[in-house]
Amino acid sequence: MKEAIQVANYFFVDESGDPTFYDRRGNLIVGQGGCSPILILGFIETCEPTHIRRELDRLHKEVAADKYLEAVPSMLKTNVAFHAKNDVPEVRQAVFRCIAAMQFKAQFVVARKIERVFRNTCNSSEGKFYDHAVTQLFQNTLIHHPINRVYLSRRGVSTRQEPLESAVRLGISNVEAQGRAGSDTKITVLTQTPVGEPCLQVIDYMNWAVYRAFVKGEMRFYTFVEDRVSLLVDLYDSGNYPRNWYGKDNPFDIKKASPL
Repeated sequence: MKEAIQVANYFFVDESGDPTFYDRRGNLIVGQGGCSPILILGFIETCEPTHIRRELDRLHKEVAADKYLEAVPSMLKTNVAFHAKNDVPEVRQAVFRCIAAMQFKAQFVVARKIERVFRNTCNSSEGKFYDHAVTQLFQNTLIHHPINRVYLSRRGVSTRQEPLESAVRLGISNVEAQGRAGSDTKITVLTQTPVGEPCLQVIDYMNWAVYRAFVKGEMRFYTFVEDRVSLLVDLYDSGNYPRNWYGKDNPFDIKKASPL
């Protein structure tokens, strides 16, 4: 009798925003130019990454052949990899329509950068702030499939790459230490660029949609793909607890959240 084939489960992880609170002189700069008011950690989860890669490849070819867009300067980057922040609106709309038709689940942890919480809960440590967000992201995953492959978006600067990779490994270690992953669960962590792994372009877009909702109050991007979101945790929105965990029974709307 043949053994059942074990299907691998894939996670594609990326961040939006940053964990920075202070400048070099110790001044609080949260929300100022170049320093985001929140940190978002998110992933998409799928057993069929090949389909996602194929659809993005098809869309890339379609966009590259569009004469209406060929003279747009940013297309030089778009034709390499989709990136929500840099893509022109016409491309962004096409990517969101493509994503909405894909099969995957997405989860997010949004960490508000509240100085009081940063000092009292994280001992003013950006590393602890970051690690806690990633641990929350992975605490209820990696336990449903025997084979899990976690792909992290590779950063161009090692100082940005190392916190993400170490925090993900810590989150996984916490799951394993609690015995919730199972002794037969295999977890592999890999880093890749959005060019080398197109599925990372999807989580970039999903993170961007969440970021726009929180920072700009703009829900339309999130609403368009919200069917793909299984969980969004607004981690430090204590004024809204326990309704700061959003899912099918409590759909996310920025109007429900406390102001940043």
